[in-house]
Amino acid sequence: MNAPALKMRRFTYGDYRRWSAEERWELIDGEAWDMCPAPTRPHQQMVVELTTQIHGFLRGKPCEVYSAPFDVRLPRADEADDQVDTVVQPDIAVICDPAKLNDAGCRGAPDWIIEVLSKRTAVKDHTVKRDLYERRGVREYWLVHPTDRVLTIYRLLDGAYGKPDVQGLTGETPVRVIEGLSIQWGDEPDAAAGPDEPAADGAERGSPRP
Repeated sequence: MNAPALKMRRFTYGDYRRWSAEERWELIDGEAWDMCPAPTRPHQQMVVELTTQIHGFLRGKPCEVYSAPFDVRLPRADEADDQVDTVVQPDIAVICDPAKLNDAGCRGAPDWIIEVLSKRTAVKDHTVKRDLYERRGVREYWLVHPTDRVLTIYRLLDGAYGKPDVQGLTGETPVRVIEGLSIQWGDEPDAAAGPDEPAADGAERGSPRP
């Protein structure tokens, strides 16, 4: 198949399930996005800290928290799994409806999604994923920048995200969709630890595959 044909190819969860488990991809409206290389250590430190706080609070409660890699299928309607054209791996997803969960992951919108930003993914997280999560009904969407110590929160109201709530990573931040939960932000890390990742050789991009 020639290159122009490859660029026009759209993929589904049926294609995705046949790809190598050693590769990490997301599908957004049928377009494949390469998730390699793996996230950096500061990125993972933030994911672990947030997941630990959330998991501790949710113990014994109906909501569950999962961190990537964890497949979230976002169907357009009631199409069969193999026809779903959007499968994402949020850094952190909280699901409060057990009917959405099975051994393959989650089918349907999580109640709360957190993406921890990096140089390679920030543009996609702020634009493509923001629009996707709004359309699919994610009730609360957090974007955490671990280096700049900034948090951006979108909340769904009447089917749309309103003006973002932007704040520093200080003190504590209540989670509106999880009553009683507040995220505690620790001290700013030592500047000697360095930036969140080395300079990337290019931004993450859609990568149609054969």
